[in-house]
Amino acid sequence: MTSVRITPIARSPVETGSGHREHLRLTVKPTAPATGVVDGGWWPRSRNLAAEVPALLSALADRLGAIEGVSYNPDDWEPTPSKIIAGGGRIRLGGYRSQRRDTIDVYGRGQLVTLLVVAPEATAPVAQAALRAAGHRGNTDGVEALLSASAPSPTPRSSTGSSTPVPSHE
Repeated sequence: MTSVRITPIARSPVETGSGHREHLRLTVKPTAPATGVVDGGWWPRSRNLAAEVPALLSALADRLGAIEGVSYNPDDWEPTPSKIIAGGGRIRLGGYRSQRRDTIDVYGRGQLVTLLVVAPEATAPVAQAALRAAGHRGNTDGVEALLSASAPSPTPRSSTGSSTPVPSHE
């Protein structure tokens, strides 16, 4: 299996709350003409948006310039403050139930990046497949297709017709 390039636009690992550094799990399509519903994918480590988003904003700053805010669906995240300080500025976090589930929009002056959000609890193979697809230049799949295409297939049945699952060896 080939591995997905994670953090192609991040400059360095990010500091986590536990004191060690990890790479931001992000893929973004090239800035050439946009295609599809999303501009890339992000796999946060938790559902605490206020804690997760500063590193994401730092990675997107070169692309968007001064970032003004983030919109998200509040059903996808823990309770979130309406503003945070990140990158030396005040960033608005707007929770809207009209926002498509499993996405966030990061916006700056006249620019917008829509990212597929892969659930923090997703397994690495599932998340990497979704990130790879979401960040592929020509991908035009919708959110549901991106997430379902990366989901594991149903457990196969044995040749005897038994309903006992066959163990996988990953």
